[in-house]
Amino acid sequence: MSSESPIVQVPEPEEYQQQDDLIYQQQQEDIEEFDDHHAIPQKLKLDLRGTRMELHRDTLINLPESLLIAMFPNGLVLSRPNDDEDEDDFDEDDYHSRHSVGVDEQLNYVDFDPVCLEYFLKFYKLAADVKEENKQDAELQRLARASAASSPVYYTLLTKQPIIVLREELEYFVLPISKKKDVSGLKLKAGQYLKELDPIFDALQKNISRENNVAEQHLIDMLCDAGFQREDKWGYREIEPTKTIIASMALVLLKTVGPDNHMATAQKLFLFWRKPARKCWWDGSSVELEGESVRLWARRTWTLELALV
Repeated sequence: MSSESPIVQVPEPEEYQQQDDLIYQQQQEDIEEFDDHHAIPQKLKLDLRGTRMELHRDTLINLPESLLIAMFPNGLVLSRPNDDEDEDDFDEDDYHSRHSVGVDEQLNYVDFDPVCLEYFLKFYKLAADVKEENKQDAELQRLARASAASSPVYYTLLTKQPIIVLREELEYFVLPISKKKDVSGLKLKAGQYLKELDPIFDALQKNISRENNVAEQHLIDMLCDAGFQREDKWGYREIEPTKTIIASMALVLLKTVGPDNHMATAQKLFLFWRKPARKCWWDGSSVELEGESVRLWARRTWTLELALV
């Protein structure tokens, strides 16, 4: 991509690895202890900040790459019994009982908001339902058959249901004028203030107005042509616990057919399938918090990706 592009492609890994390898990374001793069948369980039991969920393996490996990275920044290390125990408390029967528990039954702790995952899974089901409905659309199936040989990209976009995945990580910094002010209290107020500013494109549009960045305007136009509306708000937006970070996500079904020619835009976004792309920028403003004017800086990182159902 050109240097002026608002989206910077994530670099390719030096060596190709299958998606299973990315998700199911384990320490060497884990791999030796479990055979191949148990190393990749059909269902994973997850504890997401106190909320327990079960994910089928096929669902997990089809999650967007950017979501998997956020959930498992170090790869998914399957839980195993704790060997660091006091020898005086050692009970051989209890030891064998715990070690006989299969990987399918083990609970894996994930530092990720379950509400965000639920939001994606519900949308994923909606996309799957739309895909099934499209199978009954005779005209759509005719277009898919016609493009099967001539354009594999067209065929994929017409036979799958693409989802545009847009995520934002907003890290904010509060600079009070008075040194006597309680900074921790201001941070909480600042987080709530920024969380309520939830229109997706407002911050980027302000950046465009300030710098007259044509490439960023093109990005908004492309996303709106693909399925977003200019007034859309984030579908998920929450403050990360114990951090000055706000995580947001928005999902839309990618338009491929219709009265307008959306396929050209769909082809551009197809480049982001399993290849998340990022854009980062800063913005600053003066706001009133707790009766005092403070300087509020925000570092926003957008991640754009295409998922296929």
